[in-house]
Amino acid sequence: MRLFKPTYRDKKTGETRTVAKWWIELRDHLQIVRRFPAFKDKAQSAALGRRIERLATCRASGDPPDRELTEWLERVPPKLLARFVKIGLLDSTRAAAGKRLSRLVNDFVRHLEAKERTAKYVGECRFMLQRIFRECRFTAFSDINRTKVEAYLKDLRDNGLSARRSNGYLTALKGFCRWMVDTGQASESPVRGLRKLNEKTDVRRERRAGTPDEMRKLIATTTQGPERFGMAGPERALLYRFCAMTGLRANECRRLTVGDIDLDGLVVRVRAAYSKHRDIDTIPLRKDLVEALSCHLADRLPTSKVFGGRYRRLTLKTAEMLQTDLQAAGIPYQDEQGRFFDFHATRHTFITNLRHAPSRVAQSLARHKSSAMTDRYTHVRLHDERAALDLLPDLSAPDRQVQKATGTDGKCVDAQSDLASNLAFPDAGTCSTMQSPAETDPTGAIKNANSNAPGRTRTCNLRIRSPRLCPIELRARELRAWTLYQAGRFPVNSFGLGPPLASAIHICG
Repeated sequence: MRLFKPTYRDKKTGETRTVAKWWIELRDHLQIVRRFPAFKDKAQSAALGRRIERLATCRASGDPPDRELTEWLERVPPKLLARFVKIGLLDSTRAAAGKRLSRLVNDFVRHLEAKERTAKYVGECRFMLQRIFRECRFTAFSDINRTKVEAYLKDLRDNGLSARRSNGYLTALKGFCRWMVDTGQASESPVRGLRKLNEKTDVRRERRAGTPDEMRKLIATTTQGPERFGMAGPERALLYRFCAMTGLRANECRRLTVGDIDLDGLVVRVRAAYSKHRDIDTIPLRKDLVEALSCHLADRLPTSKVFGGRYRRLTLKTAEMLQTDLQAAGIPYQDEQGRFFDFHATRHTFITNLRHAPSRVAQSLARHKSSAMTDRYTHVRLHDERAALDLLPDLSAPDRQVQKATGTDGKCVDAQSDLASNLAFPDAGTCSTMQSPAETDPTGAIKNANSNAPGRTRTCNLRIRSPRLCPIELRARELRAWTLYQAGRFPVNSFGLGPPLASAIHICG
């Protein structure tokens, strides 16, 4: 590589002149001599020449450019990048960073369409990306700046944009930059460090779950109602009932066909292409709902849509349709607390009605990957809280139940006065309550002669201590035998109760 300044002859004066910029001369990966215009400063021109020489070396050896060289290529002017691509020093994908962002957005949209994203999602991503690039004045990928994006989103929120919508803009931009990195068109995402906001601090639309009385009233009124949005009243009522008893979303109901419902197996299947988490979902159905569906789906082809009426497909204005039916039924669309009852609120109703089911079962029926999401959909009503308060103990009156002393805390218990209580409740006491006076110390604490620990007050006989080893019936028989033995009615050997009882009486005596 060498640096030089070309000369030229002035046409007017005929004098030989030297150009102001330095030029770079080197051999490319094909050993062809190439010349590139550089800068007026010689040091900058030499640095540019060394980078071009390294690029030619990597191209000749087949190795990809290193990180420093890749970051430099992202800042190279588009004209010079186009020259590199033309002579073969750089692949067309590596030169994509110099393309205009409008062309890159079109490529990203085609990528989303190839992933079979919905048209609505693709359109929103295109709109948000174009708005960010236009208002931030980004023309190339190298122009995207984290600070500018952060300040732009802050300005949108100050002008009334919600935190959730702001996160939507950031998600679209981060997805675009991640696609650039994955396809090798960029080395790093310029917005990788940006984090989403907490949407709970700025809730603009909070949904509520419908009560059973409200759902019954809505279904009954809609059944008698006129045709709206191409659907008759009974079909709309069946749609609301179906969503409130399955938890399906509006788009899942819109794509549902007759073949997806197994009336004999009492299940409905949502295909992975239309499920939110892109997986096949199998949802059980109630028998009463299956009976209503069987009448509705009679004589229909398996490929026909379940709901739609004259339009043969469920309308996109499901929220407006439900709002009209709510108004006809006299049910408020927005309650006093500002919570809405839109079409997605039927899913809230379904999950809320599962609040008494085991948490794992409710999560499975809701098709959530985390129990925290199921908790967000579960709404606790006032009567649920009052029912929980009824489970608390009554603290207005004192508890008159007093536990009977057994000598465990070192207190001396009279065996003769407590004998009747032990006969009535053989579980309440042990043989430690019937120690002889010789086995008590001067302080009155009961000692066990067989204990190997000083001051021990409990017997070491596990058959007497453990209810499992010494049942209640056997303990009662032991106590009656001990009482007869104390009275001198008959000797120990005549009890006829076996060696375990004899050993127990021996320890007690």
